[in-house]
Amino acid sequence: MATTKWVLDPMHSEVQFKIKHLVISTVTGSFKKFAGTAQTEGDDFDNGQVEFSLEVDSIDTNQEQRDAHLKAEDFFNAAQYPQIKFQSTSFTKAGGSDYKLTGDLTIRDVTKPVTLEVEYGGTAVDFYGNTKAGFEVTGKINRKDYGLSWGGITEAGAIVLGDDVRLLINVQFAKQAAA
Repeated sequence: MATTKWVLDPMHSEVQFKIKHLVISTVTGSFKKFAGTAQTEGDDFDNGQVEFSLEVDSIDTNQEQRDAHLKAEDFFNAAQYPQIKFQSTSFTKAGGSDYKLTGDLTIRDVTKPVTLEVEYGGTAVDFYGNTKAGFEVTGKINRKDYGLSWGGITEAGAIVLGDDVRLLINVQFAKQAAA
């Protein structure tokens, strides 16, 4: 069977994260610049290969000072580590429209395996005749596992920032014409 290449459509995709602030509320942020590809056998995504990267400098939490701090050495150190990367090691159907996506996530200079939940939304043909496939990817990582260990305690003793980061990624891939 022929290999099919799919390219991420950034106009119809989003990458968000959520983290606890002061243990009482959640801050949501996103990355605005990212790219990705998938390779599958035919149109079946089971056992496909996925690569994904995002530009750290594109982080957006709706607060410029916080974004600058996140780009600095305390957190992502965007000057030295400008990208976050993911390379799949397996993409397997779990049942129905659910998949498990396992791979190596690299943040800063740390690479660790991670498993993400994926819901396949299906495929459709857009107004221009392009075949698109949609996915919702969710998961959770511990920021400290990747060297993002900055922390603070308020005068009252409250933890400023939680350790667990929830990921919510909605992506649409465009099927590429056979070479």
